[in-house]
Amino acid sequence: MLNRISASQLKKIKLHLKKGGVIAYPTESCYGLGCDPFNILAIKKILQLKQRPTHKGLIVIAGEFKQLVKLINPLTKSEINELNNYWPGPYSIILPTTRFVPKILTGNHNKVAVRVTKHSQVINLTKYLNSALISTSANKSGKKSIKNYRDCMRQFGSKALIVNGLTNFSKKPSTIIDFASKRILR
Repeated sequence: MLNRISASQLKKIKLHLKKGGVIAYPTESCYGLGCDPFNILAIKKILQLKQRPTHKGLIVIAGEFKQLVKLINPLTKSEINELNNYWPGPYSIILPTTRFVPKILTGNHNKVAVRVTKHSQVINLTKYLNSALISTSANKSGKKSIKNYRDCMRQFGSKALIVNGLTNFSKKPSTIIDFASKRILR
């Protein structure tokens, strides 16, 4: 079944990421390029693959909120309750980072966009990894997002480990919201 990742594939992905590799995996609206959000060399690989400027910053996706705690400053119970109105779902929320977050992840910002997904394959993957992942659309910067395994293999197959699965649960990319101002940025 396309929405399941086999145990052997999960082990392969974990080892690949541990070695600083990049994966391409299905998310709600398109394939995403991902890596360990604390691995600077892997983040640089993603930026090179996308030909994306470093000043923009990247989104991080998680299967559950606790996978984000190393990335974001502590939140009050009230703030967490407010985030539960958005998650799990297609909302990337911009929050202040901890001091451990690599500057290359946030670009010119002191905040990071994070999302807790509903996509079952991503939930299973991040749960197995016990970690959130970078989640930026699998495409060259400014080009159309890749929606399927075949096209992703064609574009990135020699440069990333491609995970087979389904996208198209959502027609558009996640909405990006600055949590402090409630301003919608995308």
